[in-house]
Amino acid sequence: MKFINIIFLLFVFLLGCEDNKKTPLAEPLKLSDKKEIKLKDSPSKQEVLKKVSNGKLESLNSDNVVELLTQYGKENPENKVRIKTTFGNIEITLFKNTPLHRANFIYLVKQHYFDKTFFHRVVPNFIIQGGNSDNASTNKKRAKIGKYRIPFEIHPKNKHRRGTLSGAKYYRDNPDNKSEPYEFFIFLGPQSSTLHLNGSYTVFGKVTQGMNVVDKIANLPSDDGDWPLDNVYIYAEIIE
Repeated sequence: MKFINIIFLLFVFLLGCEDNKKTPLAEPLKLSDKKEIKLKDSPSKQEVLKKVSNGKLESLNSDNVVELLTQYGKENPENKVRIKTTFGNIEITLFKNTPLHRANFIYLVKQHYFDKTFFHRVVPNFIIQGGNSDNASTNKKRAKIGKYRIPFEIHPKNKHRRGTLSGAKYYRDNPDNKSEPYEFFIFLGPQSSTLHLNGSYTVFGKVTQGMNVVDKIANLPSDDGDWPLDNVYIYAEIIE
């Protein structure tokens, strides 16, 4: 009997010496925690969808331009535009292989940016350039839409030919050939004048009807800065 008591006491002693400082198990995730982690893992898509809701983008800038125009382009697949002038209409088809430029142009048309801007530069047998004006309303529209440039979208099939539409750009501080979003030009020719254009300007569309109107505008009397003596107003609308 004493022997049994001794064994029992020994067992109790060993049990008391056991290390109880074990690493605690992680607490199970609460439902609220799981939701929080899910949102942190993939917020960008939801944020983008919110930013392009109701057909209007938040103010565009150099950081968000690619993301927002990409999403906008998916939701707005149109690529045919009519430009109305006092000399007649010019119909344009935008290329799908330049998605950022296409989306940007469609967005500006839908926001009525081009309305009451001008073809403000005319050079016979070369180009007419549009999308600017000396009206205060144009600068207000630009300030509201945002300050940004569109990345260069080069495609081997897109060369400057009579009737092509390209993004304008400023030479200063633009080594990446990014396009200024608010201005464009229509090329008239000759083909020998394309050497400095191809590979430097994004070609993103072409005139399908109305090249006779383009020719009329190109040959208007202009000042020393190629600005027409009489303003050539633009109004733009989506065809399809």
